[in-house]
Amino acid sequence: MRWAVVGNSDNLAQRLLNGDKRALARALSKVERGAMEGQQLVAELFPASGNAHIIGVTGSPGTGKSTLVNALIRHWRSQGKRVGVVAVDPSSPYSGGAVLGDRIRMSEHTNDAGVFIRSMASRGTLGGLSRATGDAVTLLDAAGYDLILVETVGAGQSEVEIAKEAQTTVVVEVPGLGDDVQAIKAGLMEIADVFAVNKADHPRAQQTALGLRMMLDIANHAYLWKPPIVKTIATRGEGVDKLAEAIEQHRQFLAESGQLAQRQRKRASDELFRVLRRELFRQLRERVGDDYEAAVARIAAREQDPYSAARELLERPES
Repeated sequence: MRWAVVGNSDNLAQRLLNGDKRALARALSKVERGAMEGQQLVAELFPASGNAHIIGVTGSPGTGKSTLVNALIRHWRSQGKRVGVVAVDPSSPYSGGAVLGDRIRMSEHTNDAGVFIRSMASRGTLGGLSRATGDAVTLLDAAGYDLILVETVGAGQSEVEIAKEAQTTVVVEVPGLGDDVQAIKAGLMEIADVFAVNKADHPRAQQTALGLRMMLDIANHAYLWKPPIVKTIATRGEGVDKLAEAIEQHRQFLAESGQLAQRQRKRASDELFRVLRRELFRQLRERVGDDYEAAVARIAAREQDPYSAARELLERPES
């Protein structure tokens, strides 16, 4: 069942629902700019979302995340599934836009009507995601994509935010980066639903996989789901079918165990908190006006501490 929407001046939302990729691109641009029109689009299209399997792909830089995502797209397209991708790239220090490295690696799918790839600049947002990532996923979901891949920047310790957005989180590891188990260093052990040991033709690949299994046996013995470890060589497409199978098995586990509903509720809670925090801060800035910058100046001059300044701004009555 496809939804019908009304109220958008140029029927952008309806054209998105009808499969118009240009409409989807325009909608994503509005969302990424943070304009009120983008928020209205998300509100109109939100009831049509909630059907896609959202898969996060994260890991340290150099693990081959983009190449692996490209191989997964190829695998799922061979099965007739529609795939959307949000590739969060580092921001350009000059324009603030996405560097677009991830999109270039997936260029073979540019003309495929069943694939939509969007690069989004992190714009300094911590957690490996863009501020608009959640809204972008909602739009892709509403547009009817079966699987939505969210690839993070790859900044190490901040990557754990992807677990709040995705239903299944794939952590990509490679041997030979200085540690046998990079996930421990990056703080990613707790969020992984599936591990992919990429570049598995490396001599130490088996050692990396065994190290991961040992840590999982120690850390996850009490959990119902033990993350599988799949060895892949993304450049040759080897092991990608097994990785896709592990992702599907995790989706089935979530549905059958009731944890899918729990994760959806947790995601809704995190999303509401994010929107409330942004909206409350916007309202506060509007209410206090120039007093905000005055407080900043006092803090910088060590004339007032940040806690006292914050309390004063929050307690200031509306004019």
